[in-house]
Amino acid sequence: MNAIGNVNSTKLWVFGYGSLCWHPGFEYSNQQLGFIRGFSRKFWQGNISHRGTELKPGRVATLIEEDEAITWGRAFELTGEKALQYLEQRECKLGGYRTLITTFYSRNGVMPPLPVFLYIATADNNQWMGPAPVSDIAAQVTECRGAAGHNIEYVIRLADFFRDHLPEVHDDHLFSLEASVRQHMEQKKMVWIESSTSLKEPQSTELAATDAESVAADAQVRRDSFQHQSRLAPKKLLCLKV
Repeated sequence: MNAIGNVNSTKLWVFGYGSLCWHPGFEYSNQQLGFIRGFSRKFWQGNISHRGTELKPGRVATLIEEDEAITWGRAFELTGEKALQYLEQRECKLGGYRTLITTFYSRNGVMPPLPVFLYIATADNNQWMGPAPVSDIAAQVTECRGAAGHNIEYVIRLADFFRDHLPEVHDDHLFSLEASVRQHMEQKKMVWIESSTSLKEPQSTELAATDAESVAADAQVRRDSFQHQSRLAPKKLLCLKV
């Protein structure tokens, strides 16, 4: 594994293991499901932009080096320089990640192994949070939101991605965290309803009903802002406190 420096975006592949799986946000010419070796996915990276704030940082996924581990996700072949510039801004400048190169293995061997670059957060970045009990991470997730939406959305959409597209894969850390997040949501009387592509937290169902126009407007903004966000079927989620 090597750090990536100046790269040529022609035939350049990036491996997504977090929000890139369901929300790439850039143009790509090809994509494959598959895995990399030597890493495990952990929600040990803080986030003060996309899924939290400086006062209430959220929790997002990073990769921890483990010799025998396998991490599944989604690899994308980038199209043009804009995709690389977008990722540099999203992952490095705002997210606190750095880049590495490793080998990607496609699901069921549908294509030969190929080099991919990936974004990884390490303990030396200023948003690092490190290990914590799953219940503590879940409690933090349910309290945080940032410019891209609620931290709950990040966790649940990632778990849904694996159930929908890689049902044979079980990530104990991810699914344990999702289960704990849902428990915390139940304790706080937060529920999901199929209503919008964005996540809101009205204080009552009555407010949810009167706020329908703003919810729809916010959903349109997100669609317009991320025109290449995914080639997966969109899921419409609304979070309520009732």
